[in-house]
Amino acid sequence: MNNLKQLLHQQCANYINIRIGNAQQAIDEAQQGQQQETKSSAGDKYETGRAMMQQEINRNMAALNEANKLMVALNAISTAGASSVADAGSIVVTNKGNFYLSVSAGTITVDNENYFAVSTASPIGAKLKGKKAGDKFEVNGMGYEVLEVL
Repeated sequence: MNNLKQLLHQQCANYINIRIGNAQQAIDEAQQGQQQETKSSAGDKYETGRAMMQQEINRNMAALNEANKLMVALNAISTAGASSVADAGSIVVTNKGNFYLSVSAGTITVDNENYFAVSTASPIGAKLKGKKAGDKFEVNGMGYEVLEVL
């Protein structure tokens, strides 16, 4: 079970690292584009191109900062031990699917089993937090029953 948590944790880290890499690559490309932009006789075109590149850099810097915040949040989650009450780092098995309470990283497949990596701040993550086996709750009109908390 701890091995499963470690695998899920690693998959979340991989997801975040890809986001970090993509944002960094986009920043680098925009900076190169900005440096290659040469001043032409149409000065406004030059300034507009540089401004657009700067906006692209700013947008990707924000994405990079968000990804770094996710990594910090993920690194704060322990993969050791088990609890009977769902909290960050818990695997929650419900009648509608399996959830890994960590960061929002989408669907992760381990050993042909799907797990939804969700943040405790997400609507379903907030509902899962504090639940134990046998508890029931509803999200968006759909009823869930907690079968197991690992």
